[in-house]
Amino acid sequence: MKSFKKNAQRGDFNFQCLVSPQQVSGKKLADLRDHFGLKFTKHMPFGSVRDEENHIYSFVRAVNGPDSTPNPTKFIYQSTRVDGESIRIDRENITTQAITMFPERWYEENTDTAGWSSVKDEPGNPWEITASGDKLSWCEKGLFDISGTLLGNGMQWYLPGEDWGTFYVSQVYEVTGTCEGRSVKGIIMLDQVWMAEGGAIHFQKDLVVNNKMHVLWWTFATVYKDGSWDIGSFMVGHENLGYGIFQNDKGELRVTTKVEGVAEHKDGSYFLKCAKIIVDGEHEWEFLPDPKGEMKDFVGGFPITAQQEGRWRRVGDTREPDYWVGWGESDRRNGTARNVFGTDLDEGEKK
Repeated sequence: MKSFKKNAQRGDFNFQCLVSPQQVSGKKLADLRDHFGLKFTKHMPFGSVRDEENHIYSFVRAVNGPDSTPNPTKFIYQSTRVDGESIRIDRENITTQAITMFPERWYEENTDTAGWSSVKDEPGNPWEITASGDKLSWCEKGLFDISGTLLGNGMQWYLPGEDWGTFYVSQVYEVTGTCEGRSVKGIIMLDQVWMAEGGAIHFQKDLVVNNKMHVLWWTFATVYKDGSWDIGSFMVGHENLGYGIFQNDKGELRVTTKVEGVAEHKDGSYFLKCAKIIVDGEHEWEFLPDPKGEMKDFVGGFPITAQQEGRWRRVGDTREPDYWVGWGESDRRNGTARNVFGTDLDEGEKK
């Protein structure tokens, strides 16, 4: 049973989420209609792939909707090859690509495929993304070319608020291909978000981030060497904020709003040393940070949260992973657990 620490205003539900799976299709991916009075903002393809030398390449592109309010993210390309120590923004490779504020978009009914691309005659190398209920392709000419198939079911959650709200949809694809001429494999998420008019994720009219509400927020997927797999998406925050959706190759698909978590940050750092969540009071998952998984160039910039790669696993799970994604975020300023609030680092400590 949930408890309430305050008597909310009409339309304010103390940060309670609604969460469920959703059927992925090209038609729905191309659909920009309003939901719950909220306006479509953008598609967000992002994820991480690894090459045979275990270098990580992490990238995201803002595929902004017509008449939406963009946030500062346009195209971000990062890798561990920049300094060999962590995931750093590769500014040299970014400058070769078309940035594209508002892309071309289309829908092919005969193949049920949605598509987006750079604008004709735009400066920089062109790009193109296609997605359906079965497949995804993403080509950044001269940089990477990956494609693959849907993994599991789509996911969705909705958070109402008195003035703002968030409707968030995600689907996950396992991919292979080439990156900087090297063979790679990994996981790409394709997310979409609806917000109050003028809203932009992580930026403005963001019910969660602008109110400093969340402690942990992650989407993860792991494909194991025995062919089995896990997918999860969850958030842990203050008041009643929290959701979780977990699925696997056995066809088990569970959703909940009963998720608790604890984040432990490294001394003098925004990045996690470790973290755990407990789902429905009994299922425990742990975060294994990648030794080179800290996305250091985001700190002090945008997004304002500490973005980090690693792997989530059920405590006690001994399966050997083949490839995975665990790109998510924590914010020590918001706290370390539900209703356990945090503080910023001193200026001399920030790194």
